[in-house]
Formats: sequence, C-alpha cells, structure tokens
Amino acid sequence: MSNSVVSSEYNADKIQVLEGLEPVRKRPGMYIGSTGLKGLHHLVYEIVDNSIDEALAGFCDTVTVIIKKDNSIEVEDNGRGMPVDMHSKMQKPAVEVIHSILHAGGKFGGGGYKVSGGLHGVGASVVNALSEYLIVEIKRNGKLYRIEFARGKTTKELTVIGESDSNGSKTIFKPDHEIFEDLEYNYETLANRLREMAFLNKGIKINLIDERNDIKNVYHYEGGIKEFVKYLNKNRKEIHENIIYGESEKDGNTVEIALQYTDAYSENIFTFANNINTHEGGVHLIGFKSAMTRAVNDYARKNNMLKEKDINLIGEDVREGLTAIISVKLQEPQFEGQTKTKLGNSEIRGVVESISNELIQAFLEENPVDSRVIIEKCIRSSKAREAARKARELTRRKGLLDGMTLPGKLADCSEKDPAKSEIYIVEGDSAGGSAKQGRNRENQAILPLRGKIMNVEKANFSKIFNSTEIRAMITAFGCGIGDEFELNTLRYHKIIIMTDADVDGSHIRTLLLTFFFRYMRPLIEEGNIYIAMPPLYKIKQGKSIYYAYNDIELNEILERIGRGTKNDIQRYKGLGEMDPVQLWETTMNPEDRTLIKVNIEDAIEADLVFSTLMGEKVEPRREFIEQNAKKVKNLDI
Repeated sequence: MSNSVVSSEYNADKIQVLEGLEPVRKRPGMYIGSTGLKGLHHLVYEIVDNSIDEALAGFCDTVTVIIKKDNSIEVEDNGRGMPVDMHSKMQKPAVEVIHSILHAGGKFGGGGYKVSGGLHGVGASVVNALSEYLIVEIKRNGKLYRIEFARGKTTKELTVIGESDSNGSKTIFKPDHEIFEDLEYNYETLANRLREMAFLNKGIKINLIDERNDIKNVYHYEGGIKEFVKYLNKNRKEIHENIIYGESEKDGNTVEIALQYTDAYSENIFTFANNINTHEGGVHLIGFKSAMTRAVNDYARKNNMLKEKDINLIGEDVREGLTAIISVKLQEPQFEGQTKTKLGNSEIRGVVESISNELIQAFLEENPVDSRVIIEKCIRSSKAREAARKARELTRRKGLLDGMTLPGKLADCSEKDPAKSEIYIVEGDSAGGSAKQGRNRENQAILPLRGKIMNVEKANFSKIFNSTEIRAMITAFGCGIGDEFELNTLRYHKIIIMTDADVDGSHIRTLLLTFFFRYMRPLIEEGNIYIAMPPLYKIKQGKSIYYAYNDIELNEILERIGRGTKNDIQRYKGLGEMDPVQLWETTMNPEDRTLIKVNIEDAIEADLVFSTLMGEKVEPRREFIEQNAKKVKNLDI
C-alpha cells in the first residue's frame, strides 16, 4: 500500500450534514422513485393517503382532489383536521412538524393510526420538500387555520384566518419545476389510482375534478372489492354470478378477499397491503394460492368429480380464468423485493390461508351448481395443460434428436452474452429477409413471423403451445412460459417488435403484446420489450435523403429544406419496401433508431385494455374504440 500524501483528507469536516428536508431535495428518487411522471403523480397519492388514513380510522368519508389549471393540486377531506397544538419537543405546531420533519406523523406507534398506507410518515414532508409552494388549511376547534411553505421551508407561520363549523384538512401544492422534468398531470393516471383507492376502502367517496378540461368523476363503492372484481370482469363472461367474498380480522390485521371465475384463460390476481399495490406479491398471495388449490381439490374429491385414479389439480389449473383481489391491512407492514412492493410479514400468510380456505370451502358447499361449473373448468384446464406438456416434451425430444433446438427461421447472432444481444420479431418473410441482410450479425438476431400470431385471449394453453409462431418465440427466447418462466435464462435482453406502420402491423403488435402480457409478463415489467419505429416517409432532394416518422416530422423537414417539385416523397407501406441498407439506417442502427420501451404503469388498467380489445365481447370493444378514436395518431388505413 502506498504511503504517498493524500491531498484531500477524509475527516469530520468532509461529512456533509443535510438538515431538515434537504436530503429529499438532494436525492428525490430515494423518496418518490423518480422525478419523471411517476414521481410527479406519486405526490398526489401521498397526500390522498393521509386522508384515507383518516377514513380507515373512522373519521372521514369524503376526499376531493382537484387538478387546477396551472397543474397545482388541491386535496381536501372532512376528517378531524390535522393537529394544530404545539408539539412539546419541537416547540412548533404539530401541523408544521408533520410537514417539515421527516418521519414525523401519526404513523409511528404513537396511537395516531392503527393502520396506514403511503410512505409511512414521510409523505407530507416529502411532498412539501419537492413543491414550489405548499399551503395547508385546517378546520378544527371551530376555527380555520392556515400555514404556508416553499420548497420545504415555512414561509408563513400557522395563523387563524377565520371560523368554521366543520372539520377537515385541505392541502394545495405546486410541484417544483427545479425537481420535476414534466409538470403536466395526466387525468387518467390519477383517475385509475383514485378509483382503486375507493374500491379498496368501501364506503369512502373520492371526487376527482380537472379544472383544465372541466371533467369530474365520483368514485364511491359500498361493495368495496366485490365491486372491484365486477369492474375487472366487465369485459369477460363470468361462469358464476355470485362473487365469492369474505372479510375477517385477527390480531389487529384485516384480510379481505373477493373472487370470481370467468371463461377467460388467464388468471388475474391483484394483491394489496394497506392500500399499496403489491405488484411482486408476497406472503398474502402465497397463502391465498395454497388455500385455493387445497379447497378446490378437497371439494372435487369429496364429490367424486376427481376419481381415485386422477391426479390432483395443480395451482395453474385452479386459477385459470380466476379474477381475485386480496387486500390486507396490517399494523406493521414489511415490504421487500426490488421495488419494495412485496409483502414479507410471515405471520400474515397463515391468516390469509386460513380465511381463504374457509371462505372458498363454504362457497363451494353452499353453491353446488356454481361449484360444478368451477370444478369442470379446472379439470378442462388440467387436461389442456397435460396436452401442452406432452407437446412440449415432444418438441424438446425432436430438438435433441435433430441436434437443433432453435427454430429454423431464426437468424441468430454470434454474441453469447444476453445483455449485449437483441432479437427483432419481424412481420413477414420479405421484411425478415431485408432485416437479416441489413442487421449487425454480431449482436442482432432476426425471427420472422408468418402473418398474425394467435389471439391468446381466446385460446387455452394447449392451443397456444401448438401454435408454430408462438413455439418459435418461446424456443428462441429460451426463458419458458407461464409458471415455467425463468427470466435468468433469457437469451436476449432486448426483444424488439418490428412491424409495418399500418393497421395490420398495429394489430400484430397488439397480438404480440397480449401474448407477452399474459404469459411472459416479467419481460414487460423488467423492461425487455421494445417497439421499433420505422419511418413513414422518405424525402429525397437531390443527393440528400431525409426520413420522417410521422406527418409532423414530414412538414418540419419540408419547411426546413424548402417545399417544391424537386422533393421526391415516398410513403412506406411496409418494411418490405425498404432495402437492407435503408432498414439498417432508419430502424436498426442503434446510433440512429427510435425504440419505444414497453412498460406497465398500471397492470390493472393494462388487463382491462387487453381483455377489451382482444376478448370475446364486442360491445366493450366498440365503446373503447369510440372513446379513444380521437387519441389515435398516424392511423394508416
């Protein structure tokens, strides 16, 4: 080790101490996830969560959220009103402590709240730190109080500004342009989350008003998560009318479950802990799945629907077509996983398992007609799965015998490191030929598909696996499918959908995304799926060539180079019209191409969209198209 003098000594003077809310402004991503649109909307949820906590404690039944014309937000509730008395230790009014000190609030075991959602006590102060201004008005003790902040610092002390004959709190804040990349709130994003909150907390009324567009919605569900299941199944055909529902409390923890079977082939189970969507599942999901499998098998055996020689139904069979909501409310939730959305409280598994088992058994015993329909569906699923398993084994054996496990149409790349490899899913042999010639053979693989793949929304697992095109993708990706999916065996970390920029291309893209969402969802969740954006126009002026990806870009280029007869404008109808060089230059060259990463901001809404567009029911699809027609860009008919 060298003994040379270090120019900058590491001592106490070098330790930076961030006071008050400075850490939040310094590292906002640590507190709200990102400074993009997700983080921007998260600010609203944090303030709303405080109002929901008042509702859970039994003191509030109405919350109103207003998006103001300048994209500031107002959240008002009719709860008790935040405390305004002096905090003995801090010598400040309690409302000021809540908004100016991290980890201060009624959620830290002081008896303020039994259960609570949000960031567990850091919510209001974090929103304050990241806001250009934040104003709190409180109706309490017959008076109206007001306090003002700017970027986390108090600018106007708490004062009485009037009288009031009701109680409640109102928070008005404007996200800070110094922190956030975009300050434009998306109405649908907020609406989806607030609707979800209303479902999860039966009886509470949440008003959402957008003053920018004069839109108002009221979310109020006395049936709670029963109505949530009904909402999720609105585009599917249920196979039994009654929704299976139960709620139970044990040791201060509440478990609420609602479920219903449909004639669909995918399962849709959504889990929540203290109103937080636990995307990664956790102990409550494990407990529910275990109980579900056991209860269905026990009933099927007892009623001789499964004979002695028959093997038990597995979880996959029992959950086909199931829509379920599991909502737990705990005093001390423990979150784990990559994004802290996996519930880890070991004691809750047994509670959920016990309650689920009793609930499902009771329903099956009391509803014999519904029970027969459910069990028969599970048995059909088991037979289809067994057929698919045999087809899989046959495929594997053939592959081994032929000495070739990869599909024949695949033009693989030479790179063996998945992190450096990408695969293009290309529509048609013509475009596939151009892509194979134009690609970088070192790290770009090409898999051409012949026409449109199967609509997996309308097919069972056996039929899906028998599809040549789908089998080719499963084999090429190397990560399996459904319950056998293994992300760590994925052969390419970028899977790029490259289709024509027309209606057929759009349909193929939707079919592929439906398949990925239903059977390889982690690929979307982990950011492995991309959509290539081929140009719509080629503009030639003399020896210069320009490419435009939409009509706006076309007009911008024409304005820049000058409109006139000398411009030769070609509108591409398909990828097959491009030669290999053009395809490389415009769509495949990492230096110049445009790729859109596919992600799921809201899995619940994504599920609804796919079931609407690709499901059996025609009317919801017509309504969706009519409602969203004006939002469509670059429609090519």
